Amino acid sequence: MNDGEILIEGGQENTPAEATPPGIDLNPHAQRCLQQLLRVWLGFERDLSTVPLLRRIDLGTYTVEDHLCLLRNLRQQVIEGSRWITRAASSFDRNHAEIRSTIIAHAVDEHRDYELLERDYVASGGRLEDVLGMERNIGSEALHGYLMHRSSRPNPIDLLGAMWIIEGLGEKMARSWAERIQELTGLTEDSTRFMTYHGHNDGDHMLRFYAMLDEVCIDEDAAGCIVKTSKVVARLYRLQLEEIQHGIE
Repeated sequence: MNDGEILIEGGQENTPAEATPPGIDLNPHAQRCLQQLLRVWLGFERDLSTVPLLRRIDLGTYTVEDHLCLLRNLRQQVIEGSRWITRAASSFDRNHAEIRSTIIAHAVDEHRDYELLERDYVASGGRLEDVLGMERNIGSEALHGYLMHRSSRPNPIDLLGAMWIIEGLGEKMARSWAERIQELTGLTEDSTRFMTYHGHNDGDHMLRFYAMLDEVCIDEDAAGCIVKTSKVVARLYRLQLEEIQHGIE
């Protein structure tokens, strides 16, 4: 177990005194913020285990049609991701030039991820026009609207909470989902490139997260807004995944 994990003993959550991953040095406010973010992540991960579509991955009943439906719905969130990220970058003033540059670099990395997802969809047997024509589900609408609203505010440092949840999914879960989906459906790596890519690369993105957290989380107010946004994004992301079920039934 590494230093960044939460310990569960007898049903109690215990964060270690030092929650920072090895090799990462954070100021005391950022360190305490990270401990709170770890608790948010633990709750989010538990909530995801109850989402019907993801539950079928765990139970071994996930199908090709489930995968197509997942990709159709995720594309709508992914395609909007670079929009709120670049909006956030433009909302930082000259006193936050370094974080603005980091966010711009992040947007460059992510802004065409939806094309990977489209290729996965076709490789899985879907028609390109179906995934291109898919509207955002209710959860995706709520998530996108919230992120665009927050990213339009001056110096939106709280969006580090959004990055914690969204990039955390890629770092912690995407690769294992890809492998399990291939096992259950008989699909090949060509059908899970989006997940595999994020499984390999979101760890690097999280290093950017830690650097930005150390820079901007310099008091309790900053920590509080970052943690609150992480909670909202976790709930809305879960809603987005719950709404996928309506495309299957």
